[in-house]
Amino acid sequence: MPQVELLTGENKWQNEDARVAALVATGILDTPPEPSYDAITRLAAEYFKADTVLLCFVDQSRVWIKSYWGEAVRELPRKDSIFDMMLAENGSVVVPDLTERPKFDGQRLMIRRLEVASFAAAPVRCADGKILGELVIFTCEPRGVMAADQLHMLESLADIAASQLELRRLRKAFHKRRVRRSHPISHSVTEIWPRRSDLRQALEEHQFVLYYQPEVELATRRVVGLEALIRWQHPERGLIPPMDFIPAAEETGLILPIGDWGLSEACNQIQQWCSEDPERGAPRVCVNLSARQFAREGLADHVEALLRQSGVSSRSLGLEMTESSLIPDPRTALEVLSSLRRLGISLLLDDFGTGYSSLNHLHSLPFDVLKIDRSFVMRMTEGEQPLQIVRTIVELARVLGMEVLAEGIETCDQYNLLRQLGCRLGQGYLFSKPVPAETISRMLRLPGRILPDPEAKIDGSNQKNS
Repeated sequence: MPQVELLTGENKWQNEDARVAALVATGILDTPPEPSYDAITRLAAEYFKADTVLLCFVDQSRVWIKSYWGEAVRELPRKDSIFDMMLAENGSVVVPDLTERPKFDGQRLMIRRLEVASFAAAPVRCADGKILGELVIFTCEPRGVMAADQLHMLESLADIAASQLELRRLRKAFHKRRVRRSHPISHSVTEIWPRRSDLRQALEEHQFVLYYQPEVELATRRVVGLEALIRWQHPERGLIPPMDFIPAAEETGLILPIGDWGLSEACNQIQQWCSEDPERGAPRVCVNLSARQFAREGLADHVEALLRQSGVSSRSLGLEMTESSLIPDPRTALEVLSSLRRLGISLLLDDFGTGYSSLNHLHSLPFDVLKIDRSFVMRMTEGEQPLQIVRTIVELARVLGMEVLAEGIETCDQYNLLRQLGCRLGQGYLFSKPVPAETISRMLRLPGRILPDPEAKIDGSNQKNS
């Protein structure tokens, strides 16, 4: 069997970019189920008497299931997946008994709730040989080494899927050429930063980091949660804020793998804080979802798999989304939110009040927390009207049975007004700016996890200056 050339550094992520570009060219990702692919997984299940069969296509960070037979699953994290084993061997992978594989440390593989003892997978390649996905069969009991004719059958079924994929790519390319001939355009290419390759390299070289901003109970100043916020620790440009690279990530499509990295990193950090303080565990950590992440049908599957991998309780994770991500398709929004809610994850509506669409159907969406946008908090001391807006949002949350959290608290006047209005939770520079995980670890060791009184700090500062 041919072995793939070992790729490191720049060659590795350039090769991965080319592979993902070939996958995108097929138009297969995030598309509705198609009977032709279901026929392939059904045939594989019948022939091999498998417990589960998955036809998967894999981008930078996820294993996206196009068709399944058996265990219902839409998406899984790519990290340490069978696909990466296949990519390393440049071909089919057969493991008759997982307990004999040192790679899995004697543990059986879990596909969501199905405990797998053995598996076999064949690559689905594009026309020029790049491995875009896999056809994989799972069994709950160890099986003997697969015979040559069985392996050939599995590879043939994978080739049928590859043929379907190539037809899809050709149709898409033909349609694009017709559009270009009908609507010719001229454009100039300008060099902008960051480029897709810069972002890809940042992912590959682990240059992204998460900072955390405490969410406090206003009455006690106790840390009850944390918001995870991404930063780019560039080796030459220093610490780069998200506003300088997230728009480029959205435009290039790399927001999905970057967002998936953030989710995975947050889960791992939660587990570390739990191990540092087993009695109290970690506060809830909230991760922001982009509109593109939220639109994925397999989001709940992906999150569930991450929680299982890290051993983190779903109660320790919160997901934040903005009103704008809900506006395009409220029905899909409700389905995705409901699937996440069933996992036991907290759901937060970020920047509440900056949009209007969600006001009409907010009562039907299963949010736990409304976050008051910082622009309202900033102006609430300027007059009765801004204050009334905040008062209305707090009352709306109370009627709907939701918590309310005020963002961007920077002054003691804002802090006191919010407490008077009955706002229970808040965050802002008055308590802490976003800080590295190590700083949060020190905060969590404070007695009762209670932050210093900001009014006392200001009084002390005034006394020193007087």
